[in-house]
Parts: sequence; C-alpha cells; structure tokens
Amino acid sequence: MAVAQKLPCCVEQVIHHGDHVYTVTLRPERPAPRFHPGQFLHLALDAYDPSGFWPDSRVFSIANSPQQRDRLRISYSVRGRFTGRMEKELAEGRQVWVKMPYGEFVVDNTGDVVLFAGGTGITAFTAFLDGLTPASQHSVYLAYGARTASLLIYRELVQQRSQTVPTLHVSYFIEQGTETREAMKKTDEPENFGRLSVAAVWPKIQHPREATYYISGPPGMLQVISQDLRSLGIGADAIKIDAWE
Repeated sequence: MAVAQKLPCCVEQVIHHGDHVYTVTLRPERPAPRFHPGQFLHLALDAYDPSGFWPDSRVFSIANSPQQRDRLRISYSVRGRFTGRMEKELAEGRQVWVKMPYGEFVVDNTGDVVLFAGGTGITAFTAFLDGLTPASQHSVYLAYGARTASLLIYRELVQQRSQTVPTLHVSYFIEQGTETREAMKKTDEPENFGRLSVAAVWPKIQHPREATYYISGPPGMLQVISQDLRSLGIGADAIKIDAWE
C-alpha cells in the first residue's frame, strides 16, 4: 500500500444529481499517490497548516480509476453537518485538502464476487468495475440500488462494462420515483422495483456458497444485507463490509 500523503486540491467540477446527491471532481496540486480500487480519502474543507493538526474531515471512496491520478472524483449524499457544509461551500475554484490513500476494502476477484451497492456506496466499486476487461475470468455480480432512477449516478459506467465484460452480471433496483418504470425499461433488469435485496439476487448467482460478498451503502442496508447473507449460511469471512458512514 502507498504511503498516505496530504495535498491541496482545487475543486474542478460539482455535479448536482438531485435530492442532495453530488459528484465532485478535484484537481490535486500534484499527481495523487498510487491507490487501489476501493480505497478512500479524507477530505478537509478548512485549510491545513503543516505545523498544526489536520482539520475536521470525512472519508469518501475514490471513485475514479487508479490510472487517473491527476484528478480525484468522489460522490456523496448530504447526511449531516459536514456534508451539509460541502453542499453549501464546495464550488468550482475552491481549495480543499485531502489525505490518501486509506482502507482495505479492496475487491479480490481471484474468485467469484457479489457486490451490493446502495446509493453513493457504488463509489467503493467504480474503480474496480472500470478496470474489468473482456478477459476477466471470474464472475462479478453487481446489485446496484438507489431511491430513484436518476440517482443511479454511475449507471452509464456499469452499463458500458456489462456490455463488454461477459462475466459481469448486473441487477438494478429502484425504490421510488415517477420515472421508475420508464427508466427501468432501459436496463436489463426491468423487474427490480423496490429495495435492493439478497433474495432478488441469490437465484442469479451460479455458485453462491463459493463467492465472496462485498457490501457498501447506508448503515441500515449494510446490516440487513449482511444478516440476510448469514441466514443463508454465508460465513463472516466471506462477507466484507465498507462502513462508509
């Protein structure tokens, strides 16, 4: 793992996806340190003085490919005081600080894997998905859910990979929204209305008891999905949880 570094970044772009969900692109002062898909960074809004303490910060999964070290991309949903500040203060040209990389939530695809992603929890998997190639040998099952179709913010990346990687199998889940049915007609899984669930995905996994399961999303989702997997006999060592809140 790379040694963590602290570096200033300029906010290059802020995209509002609606419903207080955002994607932010940062341009670091120098190329970011090397990182692995699934790792995260600490973001600080206040200025960092190297002679003092690191300011208040929060962690966010690094959503871009490790090959793209001149830009850093994160996505977040407004949940509390810090992300509320981000919503109000982040604008193009603003300087922020990051320290990175951290974390061991790295997908090991030397065997079949099942990825459960809720909302912006998908960012823990985007770099991994971006690195998949048609030569990938082991099956990857992605269950990707959001409150509305418009909040499946990385659907384009997922669909691009699913069209070129035969071993990637995708199920989308949309909980609500007037656009739900029309949006789901554009996906390969038009039957998945409602919350992401183990029950809906389990029959699609060819060898479910030989796979490793990765879960990233809101705390309630982490608890429900992990409990459901354990109730089906999946051992704790085969369940990896990214507690990003």
